[in-house]
Amino acid sequence: MSSALAEVLAAAAAGRFPAPDGTTTILPQPNPRDAGVLAFTAHSVVFTDEDPDWVRETLAAMDCDALAATMNPGFLAAFMERTGRRTDTIDLMTVATPLSGEPPLPLREIEDQDHPRVAYARKRRDDVRVWTADGGLLALGRGLAGRWEVSVEVDEDVRHRGLGRQLAVAARHLVPADAVLWAQQSPGNARSVRTFQAAGYKAVASEVLFFAP
Repeated sequence: MSSALAEVLAAAAAGRFPAPDGTTTILPQPNPRDAGVLAFTAHSVVFTDEDPDWVRETLAAMDCDALAATMNPGFLAAFMERTGRRTDTIDLMTVATPLSGEPPLPLREIEDQDHPRVAYARKRRDDVRVWTADGGLLALGRGLAGRWEVSVEVDEDVRHRGLGRQLAVAARHLVPADAVLWAQQSPGNARSVRTFQAAGYKAVASEVLFFAP
């Protein structure tokens, strides 16, 4: 990772956050795919190739607490309208350090790059690899600003047995030793939030990613 945004992420992963001064930092997109907003404690980062003056003027026009402006639905809607991009949801952004040794459960890697889950992950990440376990799936790849990201899925009929936590822990064994691993959870998905926290992932910020059409 070499962009200005990558430096912000690397610092946050190490516990060094932007100053809680109520301001918004505007950075260029790290690549054409990734645009969005990160909201830390009393400090936001908007990464976009749009005019910074437009960003600041639009934020100033929001009828809300200034600290909440970057995550306000009005600003997010204005961003999508201006850029033609779309988003799914506001996520909780969490991070964990790598673990040595073998994963805590058997994994089988999917080699077929046309597999539906692999193809879906490749739309939003690079260097995607996907593994399956009995009743679960783990996808790993390089996402926003080149960071390592993981997502896991658990079949409904094997839930509540700790498989999601095992998969989230397993991902920490699969990333390079000099990297950190990021995961996003929808705040309303309490099951997922608890799973990743139990697997050692720490909350860092909220995040909205805007996807190109």
